[in-house]
Amino acid sequence: MGARLRYCFLRIALSAGVLILSFQLSTAQQKVQFSQYMFNNLVINPAYAGADEALSLTFIDRRQWSGVEGAPTTQTLSGHTLFKKKHFGLGATLVNDQYGVHKNLSALTDYAYHLQVGKKSFLSLGLQAGVHNTRSDYASLIGGVTNDPRLYGNVSQTFFDLGAGIYFRSPRLHVGLSAPQLLPETLSLSDTLSVRLSRANYFLFTKYKITQNESIEYEPSVLLKYFPGLPFSYDVNINMIYRKVLTLGLSYRKRESVDFLLKAQITPQFQIGYAYDHAIGDVARISNGSHELMVQYLFKYVETKVASPR
Repeated sequence: MGARLRYCFLRIALSAGVLILSFQLSTAQQKVQFSQYMFNNLVINPAYAGADEALSLTFIDRRQWSGVEGAPTTQTLSGHTLFKKKHFGLGATLVNDQYGVHKNLSALTDYAYHLQVGKKSFLSLGLQAGVHNTRSDYASLIGGVTNDPRLYGNVSQTFFDLGAGIYFRSPRLHVGLSAPQLLPETLSLSDTLSVRLSRANYFLFTKYKITQNESIEYEPSVLLKYFPGLPFSYDVNINMIYRKVLTLGLSYRKRESVDFLLKAQITPQFQIGYAYDHAIGDVARISNGSHELMVQYLFKYVETKVASPR
C-alpha cells in the first residue's frame, strides 16, 4: 500500500512539475539574447545579411547566470555575404541552446535586399526562414526510470521558423526593426496536454557614431525589446572605439544586468570580443553573472593604410 501511495504521489508531483516547466518554457521562448549584438546584428535582424559587404563569419559562446544549475548556455555560428551586382545578401545561422531539461537547435537562413538610398546609405529588407527543434527530457527529473507510458517522458518536436526585418545604415546612423520567430508553436506533452507558445519577438535597434578626433569614436546604441506577455525591456549601450582597434563598452539591461564589453581588432579581418554581464536585481541573489565570447572573421582585404574594414 505504501508503495502504491508513493507511486501516486510521484505521478502527481511529476505532472505538476511538467506543468510548471511548460509554463517556464513558454515564458522563456524569447529569442536568445546576446550582449554583443551591436557587433553582429544578424542575430536579431535578417535584413542585416550582407551589410558587412563581404563574407563574415561569427561564433558566439554564451554562458548565462553562472552558478545557477541548469542555467542557459548557447552557441551560435552565423555567416553572411553580399552579392553587390544583385544587391542582395544571404546568411545562415546555427543555434544550439540548452537550459534545464530543454535543448533547442535552430537552423536559419536569411535573405536581404539592399536598396541604395544615398551616396553611402542603404535601406535593406530581410526575410528569415528555417527550422527549430526543441527537446525536453522530463524523464530525467525522476532519473529516467519509468515503465508507465502515462508518465511524461521525452518530448521532441520540430517547427518551422519565419521572421522579417528592415534595416537602414549609413556611415554614422544605423536603425533596424525586426520580428524574428513570428510563428507560434504547440508543444504536445501528452495525448491530453499541449501548450501553445507565442514566440514572436520584436526588436528596435539604433546606434550612432560620434567622432571625437582621429583616435577616439563613440557609438551609443539602444535596443528596445517586446515579447507578448512579458514586460517591455531595453538595453542601453555606449562603446568607445580607440584607433578603430580597441573597443570598450558599457551596457545596462533593464532590471537584469550591467554589462562590460571588450573587443579587439587583432587584424583587419579578425576580431575577438568578450562581455561580462553583472547580474542585478533578483537574479544577483543566485547568479555570479554571465560570460560571452565572440570570434569574428571578415573575408575582406583592405589597403594597408586602413586600420579596419568597418
